[in-house]
Amino acid sequence: MNDPNDAEMIIADAGQPPQRRLEALAEVARALGRPTGRSGESNNHIHTCYSFSPYTPARAALAARAAGLDVAGSVDHDSYAAADEMRAACALLGIGAVTGFELRVALAAAARRFPEKTARLLTGRKLNNPDSSGIIYMTIQGVPAPARPEVETFLEPVRRARYARTGRMVERANALLSSLGLPGIDFENDVVAASKFAEGGTITERHLLAAVSRSILTTVSPGPALTAWLEGPLGLRLSNSQRRTLSDPANPYLIYDLLGTLKAGFLDKIFIQPEEECVDVTDAIEFALRIGAIPAYAYLGDVAESPTGDKKAEKFEDEVLDELMPALKTLGFPAITYMPPRNTKAQLLRLQGLCERYGFMEISGVDINQPRQSFNCPELRQPEFRHLDDATWAMVAHEALSAVDRRFGLFSNENPLSWLPIRQRIGIFARAGRETDFSDPRSIEERANTLLQEKNV
Repeated sequence: MNDPNDAEMIIADAGQPPQRRLEALAEVARALGRPTGRSGESNNHIHTCYSFSPYTPARAALAARAAGLDVAGSVDHDSYAAADEMRAACALLGIGAVTGFELRVALAAAARRFPEKTARLLTGRKLNNPDSSGIIYMTIQGVPAPARPEVETFLEPVRRARYARTGRMVERANALLSSLGLPGIDFENDVVAASKFAEGGTITERHLLAAVSRSILTTVSPGPALTAWLEGPLGLRLSNSQRRTLSDPANPYLIYDLLGTLKAGFLDKIFIQPEEECVDVTDAIEFALRIGAIPAYAYLGDVAESPTGDKKAEKFEDEVLDELMPALKTLGFPAITYMPPRNTKAQLLRLQGLCERYGFMEISGVDINQPRQSFNCPELRQPEFRHLDDATWAMVAHEALSAVDRRFGLFSNENPLSWLPIRQRIGIFARAGRETDFSDPRSIEERANTLLQEKNV
């Protein structure tokens, strides 16, 4: 293969086997050469085709490298299927890798251990989940590669339950589509077939809403007629940015923009609460720590206008954050993950202060699941967020070293540096991350031995 365009087409093709994508990426990587210097930017929250995203893991890693990122991380909903490819792709491109997954977890059982006021806080309102109260989003990141079989066993019933729930939501969607004179959706052909479920991926609400979008577009023409129909028969309230993108008949990202709009204003009409697929929060945290990974609460914060148009303006944790943070610590969360471009600086500085007070690790990332989004996060270059670069490199080292020996998990009780405060531990691991060649197993083992010698730091 001599044409770089052919290689990039293979890299981007979700229908190709992962090994074929990596072979094509190796050709591109040789042409690019190794990165020179570091930008201080990273992204630890990239969704791939194994949940819902236009990016294969190899294509996501290449996009991260093109954006000048130092580290890329895959985080798919209820799926760890992207991890091996993502890790290998980042090694080929000379950038760091962090892998993990995102899932919804239930708070009800854990809340019963708290005083009544805190129990009401945990279960009686929406926290970081726009669709549910008493159910939160969390990430499990920095998963060591040898833990993959355990992760797949853990996630399999979650994926199966979500598959079944989505099928029931298709029935609701079809009733609404029929009432609007639109063609119905075939669950297997229009939703499942568009996913990577058969290869360990998961089916999300976005898969369903993409099918609804295609149904709408069979009858309603792209352009001004579409926005008129959405605001008329469907009864949605569109923002100026939604109206602008959806009224453009030449919009190359129309399906993504339309499903994002439907997620914010239509999904609640067909949504079925995900009780059966939600693992208990305590069980999820204990599992993550047992396999040597990092469980993190995903801070959302009050939303004024969603950057991706898939969330309506709504209040979430900010009113109760002072009470929520110690409750999260008691639940066993060692880390908080957040997205600097999504919140105001005032929101994030307040969150950072609470993280420092309660000893949380801070993890950054930008939720990438549609092609309009930038992989960059220039906020990380601002003085208030520079410490997030250390945290990212610490996770890179944590994941690679834990694959050698789980004692090297940042939060392992057997970690030779576990007696140090978390910020000091992160600093040592960050240095290890920046100085290790993760494409060379010998370099990783040498770094592990060096850390063992630093146990008396």
